[in-house]
Amino acid sequence: NIKRKERQAAEMAAGIVDAMRDAQIDSVRGITRRKDTYKVKTITEDRFTLMMGDCVERIKEIPDGSVGMSMFSPPFSSLYTYSASDRDMGNSKDHKEFFKHFGYLIPELLRVTMPGRRACVHVQQIAQTLVRDGVIGLYDFRADVVRAFVAAGWVYDGECVIWKNPQSQSIRTRAKGLAFQQLEKDSSWLRPAMADYILLFRAPGVNPRPIECDVSRDEWIQFASPIWLDILESDTLNYEVARENGDERHICPLQLETVRRCVRLWSNPGDVILSPFMGIGTEGHIAMEQGRRFVGIELKESYFNQAEKNIRAAVKQESLFV
Repeated sequence: NIKRKERQAAEMAAGIVDAMRDAQIDSVRGITRRKDTYKVKTITEDRFTLMMGDCVERIKEIPDGSVGMSMFSPPFSSLYTYSASDRDMGNSKDHKEFFKHFGYLIPELLRVTMPGRRACVHVQQIAQTLVRDGVIGLYDFRADVVRAFVAAGWVYDGECVIWKNPQSQSIRTRAKGLAFQQLEKDSSWLRPAMADYILLFRAPGVNPRPIECDVSRDEWIQFASPIWLDILESDTLNYEVARENGDERHICPLQLETVRRCVRLWSNPGDVILSPFMGIGTEGHIAMEQGRRFVGIELKESYFNQAEKNIRAAVKQESLFV
């Protein structure tokens, strides 16, 4: 009887720990769980269409083969919390759940893309922590994104590595592997800073509209470098105005020049640029600047509203120089 009660007590304790695990991790990460009301909205103008809602659902409204290029930064698995919605891929409990959710979108991206055209996907590697992962290291998020796209029928044929300042990254993330203190204490923990990646995927088939870009040969020599050393980390749209209290911990818009290079290289004027994770509208802003059209999808209302302002501002600015 004593051994039976000990076994039952141990099973109960394990069950309690398992049930509390997610809540404890959320508490340490500063996440407050609440339900968001799901809203749908569409704004259609001459050169852009903005859709508020779940990208997995709303991308189904986009016609087959109508997109000249897509570019976006997906939620980085369960690393960051952007909203409280269950529809937010960033609210996945682990990497497996994230890629299951993401896997519904990737084939739709292929369906809407013209043959031979590109999807440019911005990713970073993900730091592992003792609290969340039980180990200090790196999760190869980049590799799993490549596998997911290839499994859905995309052709993976390149990537651009974007240099990051190790000192600013150390200050921002407080990474043990970048700290001067660790250099002087035990350098076995040291590692290089994490770069950004633009993963390049091509839809199978022959491109029906050859791209006649305005990139010069000298520019191409610069852009063809496997590492882009000249991207300024501060070259972004203002994101603070879209931040809401308490429900997200991270907003990281892409640098404008990164998007600009991709749009110039891999799309024609008048092509539709798609971003299924529109955020505050960086890709749409550059699409307007470069004479393209744009379709953006965003789940979070405050981001959607700011994206509309940023894209309209780009249209107005362009019209001043026409």
